[in-house]
Amino acid sequence: MPTADAPFQLHPGAPDSPVLLHVPHSSRALPAAVRAQIVLDDKELAVELDHITDAHTARLAARAAKAAHHTPWRFVNQLSRLVVDPERFPDEREEMLSRGMGAIYTRTTHRADLRPADFDGRPLIERYFHPYARAMTDAVADRLATVGRAVIIDVHSYPTRPLPYELHGAGPRPPICLGTDAFHTPAPLLAAARQAFAGFGGVGLDSPFAGTYVPLPYYGRNASVSALMVEIRRDLYMDEPGGPAGPGLDALAEALADLVARVPA
Repeated sequence: MPTADAPFQLHPGAPDSPVLLHVPHSSRALPAAVRAQIVLDDKELAVELDHITDAHTARLAARAAKAAHHTPWRFVNQLSRLVVDPERFPDEREEMLSRGMGAIYTRTTHRADLRPADFDGRPLIERYFHPYARAMTDAVADRLATVGRAVIIDVHSYPTRPLPYELHGAGPRPPICLGTDAFHTPAPLLAAARQAFAGFGGVGLDSPFAGTYVPLPYYGRNASVSALMVEIRRDLYMDEPGGPAGPGLDALAEALADLVARVPA
């Protein structure tokens, strides 16, 4: 069971694999002290977790790693993104601050209050965000030192219909959305992802969600760290908003394993 003392876990892969599957938003777990800061009642919180959680993506990544001929590494957030969102910028660079959803969320997916208006999120940043960022940085540094490069594949899902919090929800919502970065997403990696996910009814780029996750010490600085975000539309593999996974999960895991195998040498 995830705890405040074990908020994330690094699962080792093959020693010479450069691939790091990053799963930041799969958990619903909230430490008791963090739950007490949230103004929603238990029923409201359960509904919010249904909408905000990338359900079953940790299982998907684990199955892909097991199926892969060359086992990738996995870095899995074991706490809900309602604790902190490790993929946001922790400062004014984060565009989702306008929605009350920077590194610390103060609003829900439906724009209701999540925390009090005067909430001070700095203790959560110190307790959870910075240790997570350091651990991811260390994981990438280890791949660079051992293999000479790192390939971060960010594993997400998103709802079939846009939620009110989305800044870019009016755009296309393809079955598979690939988030890219001009510096960190090389063309061969993008081509590999297009091929791996070709059988799911369409692959789009950067809509409704764009960009990739790269630890800040490497972001825009080290081209040996490549990255791609894989956003899977939830109707492909689960009952929305927060229901069980269906048979589509296995097919997607095989596709993710195929992407791992296709990562350019």
